[in-house]
Amino acid sequence: MNHITKFIEAVDFAANKHKFQRRKGYLRIPYINHPVKVCKILIDCGESDLDLLLAAVLHDTIEDTETSQSELIENFGEKVTHLVLEISDNMDLDEIVRKNLQVENASKLSPQASLIRIADKIANVSDIINYPINWTTQRKLKYIEWAIQVFNNCKGQNNKLDEMFVDLSAKARKLIEKE
Repeated sequence: MNHITKFIEAVDFAANKHKFQRRKGYLRIPYINHPVKVCKILIDCGESDLDLLLAAVLHDTIEDTETSQSELIENFGEKVTHLVLEISDNMDLDEIVRKNLQVENASKLSPQASLIRIADKIANVSDIINYPINWTTQRKLKYIEWAIQVFNNCKGQNNKLDEMFVDLSAKARKLIEKE
């Protein structure tokens, strides 16, 4: 099976798993836009490893859907599944605990998982400043500060990706502080 076919299979799989989910905010954008955006960010920053891109598209399936580890292994292999698991939060934990663990564990991520984590934060920060969301200014700034903490613990794998995050987080702070 060629790379394009495998990639489209992953997008289709993720789209089916997330089909009833919507992003936060007034526009209620289909959730699948998020993992596709994470993948596009990686591609825009020069990443082309198929397993990395598959894991980027699938990165929220275990965390946010009824997808099992064995289902991912069967469809996309051990390596992709390991990357997805590496960046999946334990949704049984309190949100504050999950956020603290993301900061603490960011430095322990594999290089590829670090790339996905940073691209995920870029996508989320971008959504905060580009789409109407009913968060207070303080909550938006708090998210950005937390994303910066995660980033600082896993940066250094792709200079273009790191620069994108630094530039976007600075822009987001300025825009949000003006609200």
